[in-house]
Amino acid sequence: MERIHDIYRPVDERKHDFKEVERRLTLEDIKPQLKRCQNCGVPFCHGAGCPLGNLVPDENRAMSKGDVRRAYELLSVHSDFPEFTSRICPALCESCCVRDLDEEPVMIRQSEKLIIDTAFERGWVVPEPPEKENGKRAAVIGAGPAGLSAARTLRRKGWAVTVYEKDADIGGLLRYGIPYFKLDKALITRRRKLLEAEGIRFVTGTNIGVDVSADYLSRVFDAVVVAIGTPAARDLKIPGRDLKGVHLALEFLGGQNRYLGGELAAPPISAEGKRVLVIGGGDTGSDCVGTSIRQGCKSVTQIEIMPKPPETRSPSTPWPDWPYLLRTSSSHKEGCERRWSLNSLRFLGRKSVTGVEVETVDWEFSPLGKPLKFAARPDSKEVIAADLVLLAMGFTGVPTDHPIVRQLGLAQTPRTALLSKPESNIFCVGDCASGASLVVRALASGRNLPL
Repeated sequence: MERIHDIYRPVDERKHDFKEVERRLTLEDIKPQLKRCQNCGVPFCHGAGCPLGNLVPDENRAMSKGDVRRAYELLSVHSDFPEFTSRICPALCESCCVRDLDEEPVMIRQSEKLIIDTAFERGWVVPEPPEKENGKRAAVIGAGPAGLSAARTLRRKGWAVTVYEKDADIGGLLRYGIPYFKLDKALITRRRKLLEAEGIRFVTGTNIGVDVSADYLSRVFDAVVVAIGTPAARDLKIPGRDLKGVHLALEFLGGQNRYLGGELAAPPISAEGKRVLVIGGGDTGSDCVGTSIRQGCKSVTQIEIMPKPPETRSPSTPWPDWPYLLRTSSSHKEGCERRWSLNSLRFLGRKSVTGVEVETVDWEFSPLGKPLKFAARPDSKEVIAADLVLLAMGFTGVPTDHPIVRQLGLAQTPRTALLSKPESNIFCVGDCASGASLVVRALASGRNLPL
């Protein structure tokens, strides 16, 4: 049986709205797919793939029999927020699926999405307050994925938990970075109500380190969890960076989300009628593509300094490693020119950007096909016209002068990740401790909090 590839709403329909792009699969769609699961004696999907350790083969078995309630009970053992991961996780579990060796992997993510959506619809998801309080109080700084996961983990153990968030609402990048068309923010609001019913207190619009001292929290709480993500985006300091129309990706994406969420009267950055150039080939860049299309851009081009990946798994990432290969998102399929091996040299324009001068680079590869280093190709410079340039090149870590770092006396790695101070009951989780990574890894970090 072939894997279902048609999981999206029609392009001509979805590119005109910000509703979730994926269509709803039914139990009858999913059941035959999950019967392909081999229930491996050593389930790589569970042990080598999922950072949360989800009981994937057991969930698959239950769903293949139509027992959604049992599948939900199994999913809930390790996953606190499956309504998020089932929508935005790249499904590391599927890249480890034994079926992927000679066929296509089992549809694990789509199954988990059906499980949790059904569980909410049937009223199975209810608040789970602790059986007893332990008399201890914890402050969590940051209400993104890692902070929410840490808060629920502590609350489950009987801690009185207060979560502080600088933005107007909780969710972090789930709310202010990932577009609505991938994750409806109503799901975050619904989860917030459940967390509050479990006894977790949220204090939003409060910037710890500025409005309230982090040192103060460490003195009045029994433990402090730092979950501030990686707030420093990687910039592109080339000539012309100060021209109007050159923006970091999250300025663009966050503004659109704040507008849709009612925090702003209009998007502060609009792609309407503009030639958009996205610099950076990852998921954030793809999100910029989809958002630009929905705002009514004239055209959108995405460029990347890295070479074009192979169409199939590269020998440099053998199974069960996460494969190095070409990935095409739903946004790319909506109308986008993609180019690789281009190095940006300077932004052009007088007051506003009118284009970017780029240069083709040639890559040197390892014997297994891994890109190693590049060199400029002679006489390959060209100009890509653009009225709006969005920089989507990842994040660099936590600035060394961040007030929380200073006030708590936190040490950092050479790459500016934060180190916990267990002797002071200060713990760092998520991207701020590991470097920018996946939402599912941030959730696992918060869940594995050593308290």
